[in-house]
Amino acid sequence: MSRSIRRAFSAALLVAALVASTFSHAAAPLKELKIGYQKTGLPVIARQQQVIEKAFEPKGIAVRWVEFTAGPPLVEALNVGSIDVGWVGDAPPIFGQSAGSAIVYAAALAPNGKGEAIFVKPQSPIKALADLKGKKVGVAKGTSAHNLLIAALEKSGISYDEIIPVYLSPADAAAAFASDKVDAWAVWDPFFAIAETRYEPRILVRSGDILDVRTYFIANRDFASAHPEIVTETVSKLKVAADWANANKDKVAQALHEVTGVPLDAQTLAANRSVFSVEPITPAIIAHQQETADRFFKLKLIPNAIKISDAVWAAPSN
Repeated sequence: MSRSIRRAFSAALLVAALVASTFSHAAAPLKELKIGYQKTGLPVIARQQQVIEKAFEPKGIAVRWVEFTAGPPLVEALNVGSIDVGWVGDAPPIFGQSAGSAIVYAAALAPNGKGEAIFVKPQSPIKALADLKGKKVGVAKGTSAHNLLIAALEKSGISYDEIIPVYLSPADAAAAFASDKVDAWAVWDPFFAIAETRYEPRILVRSGDILDVRTYFIANRDFASAHPEIVTETVSKLKVAADWANANKDKVAQALHEVTGVPLDAQTLAANRSVFSVEPITPAIIAHQQETADRFFKLKLIPNAIKISDAVWAAPSN
């Protein structure tokens, strides 16, 4: 056998081995489902109710919950495969898709426009959005609150470069707001609810006033492709948790308080204004997300223009 033939034969064996390894990995039974979440809303209830664990325990699949402080790091964890599925607001998957992250939209949660806002302390001279010109606004970059800030300014005829965005995590922004290092704060529940009970702030605008704000259940693209039945079953159990939450708002507040340590009065405020549901990704939802993506690209906050529909997962039909 000539050297060239031996090389070609060896290369073919290598390719075959790689293909076999790939199919073996894809066919390997799942032993653990890794779920990314933030300590707010439906994910906390689903964990507390253990509806997902109960569904997969008979199949020998353990569930591990991985906590994140905001959506952008959760999306990055999905991208690299550190987690399999997770919940985020409207902006993080847009930033992720623009950067080439391997993520797909699997389901949408109901709008929660009352639970996110831009606000100032009651003694602040800032009375309206127009007064934010030249002021420091605390916000977590690439989050739903960031989208609210941009959209609210746009609707008020204020250019984004006319304010001073201060990019901070919710915890750091809370400290900055308390010490008056920022003039205003854009954030979601329960941080918004905590601020309401602590400061009785002046609310300049809520997300629901200008946006159709949703939370999204997203998945690692390869995981969704390899384990569609897991994604489908998880979405199904989330609906069970959502139905329970809508019928038990008082118990929701108590459960969130116990899990997060956030004061009960703040969690009660957040729970009472929340709507819990799990819905398919419809053309209307895609259109709203596309508007947001286009807004971010216009401001050069994301590196590449994207088409949201390219990242929508198609659940297999029965």
